[in-house]
Amino acid sequence: MTPTLDTLLSGSNATYIAELYGKYLENPGSVDATWAGFFTELEEDGRAVLDELRGATWAPSGTTVIGGPGGARPTAAGPGLASGPSTSDLKRATHDSIRALMMIRTYRVRGHLIANFDPLGLEGKSYHPELDYKYYGFNEEDLDRPIFIDFQLGRETATLKEILGVLKATYCDTIGVEFMHMQDPEEKAWIRQRIEDLPTRHNFTHLGKRTIFQRLIEAEGFERFLDKKWKGTKRFGLDGGESLIAALEQIVKRGSQLGVDDIVIGMPHRGRLNVLASVMCKPYRAIFAEFHGVASDAFSDVQGSGDVKYHLGVSADRVFDGTRVHLSLTANPSHLEAVNPVVVGKVRSKQNRRGDKKRQNVMGILMHGDAAFAGQGLVAETLEMSQLEGYTTGGTIHFIVNNQIGFTTVPSKSRSSPYCSDVAKSIQAPIFHVNGDDPEAVVHVARLAIEFRQEFKRDVVIDMFCYRRHGHNEGDEPMFTQPIMYRTIAKHQRTLEVYRDRLIREGVLTQQDAETMINEFEARLEADFETATTYRPNKADWLEGVWDGLIRLNEEEELREDDTSVPMELLKTVGNAISRKPDNFNLHPKIARQLDAKAKAVDQGKGIDWATAEALAFGTLMTEGTSVRLSGQDCGRGTFSHRHSVLIDQVSEEKYLPLQNICEGQGNYEVLDSPLSEFGVLGYEYGYSLDDPHTLVLWEAQFGDFANGAQVMIDQFISSGESKWMRFCGLVMLLPHGMEGQGPEHSSARLERYLQLCAEDNLQVCNITTPANYYHALRRQVRRNYRKPLVIMSPKSLLRHKQVISDLKDMAEGTKFRRVLPEVDKLAKNDKIRRVVLCSGKVYYDLLQTRRDEGLDDVAIVRVEQLYPWPRKGVMAQLARYPKAEVVWCQEEPANMGSWTFVLPRLAHILQSLGLSQTLPFYAGRCAAASPATGFAKVHAAEQAQLVNEALNIAPDDLPQPFRPPAKPSDRRC
Repeated sequence: MTPTLDTLLSGSNATYIAELYGKYLENPGSVDATWAGFFTELEEDGRAVLDELRGATWAPSGTTVIGGPGGARPTAAGPGLASGPSTSDLKRATHDSIRALMMIRTYRVRGHLIANFDPLGLEGKSYHPELDYKYYGFNEEDLDRPIFIDFQLGRETATLKEILGVLKATYCDTIGVEFMHMQDPEEKAWIRQRIEDLPTRHNFTHLGKRTIFQRLIEAEGFERFLDKKWKGTKRFGLDGGESLIAALEQIVKRGSQLGVDDIVIGMPHRGRLNVLASVMCKPYRAIFAEFHGVASDAFSDVQGSGDVKYHLGVSADRVFDGTRVHLSLTANPSHLEAVNPVVVGKVRSKQNRRGDKKRQNVMGILMHGDAAFAGQGLVAETLEMSQLEGYTTGGTIHFIVNNQIGFTTVPSKSRSSPYCSDVAKSIQAPIFHVNGDDPEAVVHVARLAIEFRQEFKRDVVIDMFCYRRHGHNEGDEPMFTQPIMYRTIAKHQRTLEVYRDRLIREGVLTQQDAETMINEFEARLEADFETATTYRPNKADWLEGVWDGLIRLNEEEELREDDTSVPMELLKTVGNAISRKPDNFNLHPKIARQLDAKAKAVDQGKGIDWATAEALAFGTLMTEGTSVRLSGQDCGRGTFSHRHSVLIDQVSEEKYLPLQNICEGQGNYEVLDSPLSEFGVLGYEYGYSLDDPHTLVLWEAQFGDFANGAQVMIDQFISSGESKWMRFCGLVMLLPHGMEGQGPEHSSARLERYLQLCAEDNLQVCNITTPANYYHALRRQVRRNYRKPLVIMSPKSLLRHKQVISDLKDMAEGTKFRRVLPEVDKLAKNDKIRRVVLCSGKVYYDLLQTRRDEGLDDVAIVRVEQLYPWPRKGVMAQLARYPKAEVVWCQEEPANMGSWTFVLPRLAHILQSLGLSQTLPFYAGRCAAASPATGFAKVHAAEQAQLVNEALNIAPDDLPQPFRPPAKPSDRRC
């Protein structure tokens, strides 16, 4: 009698084979020669299958190891075993099972390669050799033969034909999934179980199907209506990707059932108007009014540049089955993917404010274009932060609207990987590929995505293949570059039509039902269109919620004096806490000496250096309930080994944060050594500050010039976000700056770039020279009742300069931030001063030391600590003290860099207002240069000495005119 499969590969025999394979791996000579030969012939995937068999994933529940308590004995014949089926029968059945399991495993890994993703049918393959059953040694005669697969695909046994049918329906239809690159077995098992549950995939009720159809009507109908009313107007419509709307609805609805009640959304311009209308429920008449030229909500009652319709954001509340979900769509520019870190930063802030430590209630959704997801490095930077302790948000859902083209560039020319989503494999995110013309499949993977995110708190990617019906924008002519694709699109049924015909075939609705639903929506749009011309937007909402109580600055900034002082007693308390040595802690000897020095300075009230002043600012704010978040590549220690706000036990590496141990009920101090990213991390901190105006948020560059790696974030968000989108932030950027002879790359934070961006009080730019003023500048950020970004050219050599110290009383009662610092030495009478040197930052101490060394008493030095907003009254008051003095601007940066071109017209205006004969300030500094600084120490020293000498010692008749230093003009062009 031929043994049955149940006999050949019963649970006990499966365990026996697994044990036998384990022995073979340890010692091939320990098993029978025939079995050893069998195992030797196995390919890599076969070994992987047996490895799984040895674990718990292959064997049925209840299988126990042979020889264990109550262990089952094999019924098959084998060396030294009881009689039963022959060894050859058992080996053949085992071989068939292993080959079948190898094939199943390969489909799980590569089945997506022949799946039906492209709605246009232009891309994709229908054959792959490793997905052919003949590749595994099977032939046509084996198709109807049962094979034991031990409950894989939900079956104990199945014919080869049945196995192939299930595999192709699961992995090669309109859904394909990449998950076998993931290393966590629980996550892989979850996806495998859910994706192989075919009945659930198609388990949509009639109501569910009609709801999806209604969403498609709204998505497509809105785009076609806009096309009809404003033909050719640029709107970056969703035409061809309408299934996105149904998917987003599913994510939000299912998310609300799983505990999500706050979602931050980021997306590019394509489809934004549709998302605003269909998902965010922005009134159609409001959008139509904007097409008519009516200002958007945020700009109806304030001044500002505004932005195009498809860059704007909005907030809304949606209710699903009685559960309210708050949605906020973040405004962003055309710089694709730039909004990514901003969104996740906002999500993290919301989670922290709400105490959502499990990351269960607040989450982010990011939408992408295919070319941008593959091409923009910021995508990888944002993904890399997804599981880092200080940055994780518990997973973001990424939805790629895969138009299969980037402007005019086809995928084969825009990336080197098979899929645009491949970068997400770096963080082991599951990736669901889906055909956009199958709305039910799109909705299904959307449901899986939100469920996976809530279960495992990891990023997940949906890659929806679709197309652009109108090219890059509605005025574009795509036939110029992609004639075959666009001839196909012209003939291709719209997604709504495809799904309508499907529902009619299934009996879910009739042709008349469909026409009625479409007509009703068109009538609604027409009605809103008629009222759009009289529509008046509601008031702006940017100072509501957590921003309530803050204002928009409408007065002259220089007239504002904000109290940033604290009682001396509090300064002492904080100072003692930050210099206290923790008990039973193995401090590094150098750190111990630093703490002793800090304690002495606090006790005596003198010699407060830069790092101590910073810690006092942080600590006093925290005792007042304000939290501090400092992020950057070396923030805990400080790039220049000056901060040491995180102490490390030299034996256990346990961490101790002095600032976190000041008093009960204090604010939180979060200091993060960030990943090696500027663009991504700065964007993250900007997003954090957008959400929380009551936390002092700082980003520190390792060196100031590294910030140019984040220039898009600075240009498009930080400097212009208030004007474009009415979105305020109090982010602080600390940019180490100063000519120290360290070469071009570690000298300049490009001060000139920030000053060039300054207008309409959008930024604060400071080049501070005293620890006390730095202390006040930091406290001022959150003690004002408005918020502005603050850019600080922070010092390097000044961190330990003997003269760069302050008294504790300069931070106590009656003190404040000083925009302009006057002369500090006792000089000749004011009317005897022949020259006033204005400067900012580190060069002051070079000027001061040289003047003292030379014994000059007729040259005054005035420091401009805040360059923008320009302190006109303060500068004018100082210059008015010296009516007979020449005015010189001195800087250490080249003339085409630094502050010179910024201060020149402003100082000229002041000179004119004072009625002085000098109409333009003179310049003392380096010549204009292509590179920020020399790489030769001797050249640097000579240049520095010369510019200081020019500022202090040149006779009036020899003073250089603007951009014209005196020595050898033909050789030193400016």
